[in-house]
Amino acid sequence: MRIYPAIDLHNGEAVRLYKGDYDLVTGYGDPVLSAKKFKEMGASFIHLVDLDGAKEGKSKNLEAVKRIIKEVDIDLELGGGIRTKEQIKNLLDLGLKRVILGSIALNLEFVKDAINTFGSDKIVIGIDCKNKKVATHGWLENTDIDYIEFALKLKEIGVKTIIFTDISKDGTLEGINLEQTKELVNKTNLDIVASGGAKSELDVKKAKEIGCEGIILGKSIYSNQINLSEIIKKYED
Repeated sequence: MRIYPAIDLHNGEAVRLYKGDYDLVTGYGDPVLSAKKFKEMGASFIHLVDLDGAKEGKSKNLEAVKRIIKEVDIDLELGGGIRTKEQIKNLLDLGLKRVILGSIALNLEFVKDAINTFGSDKIVIGIDCKNKKVATHGWLENTDIDYIEFALKLKEIGVKTIIFTDISKDGTLEGINLEQTKELVNKTNLDIVASGGAKSELDVKKAKEIGCEGIILGKSIYSNQINLSEIIKKYED
């Protein structure tokens, strides 16, 4: 299993939201410093989210992303506001390892085209969920689409990796939604990355036990609930 420390970007800074609420923001300063720290602690891959991009539908924190790429030699993935093939190409050309498609993934033809163009190892789908229904546009809009049915449709068109976030858990330190994550792993047999609410080593242990490809850790690291170095040594394959 891979451990993905997270850096959420808002106005060029590293932040955390509480339950996806843009009015409940905690700032953590320069994202480059966070990335360097994570690398020093043993991380091999960092999860980036452009929060402003997710809300506005276009990349808004590219300068911060470029600085991380330039100053920190580490694999990176980015999600938030990615809506076009041109954006995907530009981001991959910058040096990102892979991009995460969220709201645009509802357009299955677009996803299929992106995978055919860039490869399934470069395209990851983020399924953000509330009450088992997919949410879009920076978690501000809910749909009636069941998250399992959606994941199975994505599998049919070649998607290999899904990042699953239970919005009601994100930034709360209440623990990951183990039941829904396990259901997604078992019913799709895809590489599932657990996200949202991890609070302790137990969450990491459970995610590995149910067969997750990885787990994203955010607030639990920033608030020192989880020691990233220890977790990586103990659980990363």
